[in-house]
Amino acid sequence: MNLQRAYILLAIFYTGLLALGILAMILGGGPPLALFQLALGCVAIAGLWGYFLGRPVMNCRTWRPFAGLLVVSMLAQLWLVVSASPSSGELTWLLASLVFTAPSAVLLFHYGQRDQDLWATPDERQGGQALAALLEQQQELEVDRQQAPRPASVRITREGDHYRARVMRGQGEAAEQFVRRFQRPATLAFFIERFTCLEIGDFVAKYRNEDEPA
Repeated sequence: MNLQRAYILLAIFYTGLLALGILAMILGGGPPLALFQLALGCVAIAGLWGYFLGRPVMNCRTWRPFAGLLVVSMLAQLWLVVSASPSSGELTWLLASLVFTAPSAVLLFHYGQRDQDLWATPDERQGGQALAALLEQQQELEVDRQQAPRPASVRITREGDHYRARVMRGQGEAAEQFVRRFQRPATLAFFIERFTCLEIGDFVAKYRNEDEPA
């Protein structure tokens, strides 16, 4: 069994658990807190399917805060187990929820990482491929644009499996400098076009022209 198939089976398993929880609520089982848990479960299942299938669901900025919310809900459930003296049925529900929520929180935290191709647009993936191809021919890429209103200089290198972007923005006392590292070239392309005045086409035009014979 490959990893992708295992992920799909896990998503089916979690979906089945959610369906059982909804059925239990319809039949009158479960504590009042279960409604909140099921609502979280519906959102979590959507995110897990997106993660396992490599598809974007909602926005990447959604999932890490949501994973934090799952952790908070787990702590609340643990506090109820310890201090509230729940009945046997409620205790079973709370412990089962704790056991199955923990892996979901970890997986959704990773799903929310922006530096993945699944969150990139087709244009960003194409731009990333162009930058990666240029870096196979050049040790370093640098484009400098000093025209107002957003002067900027960007230097890109590849360090092992990562891409390193050194950015200088502004002029004079207002100038700022920072470095960012990325695993995926598509995320690098997104960063350049989002946070500087430059475009991927600026790099392509400069270095393809340099490679052309005089």
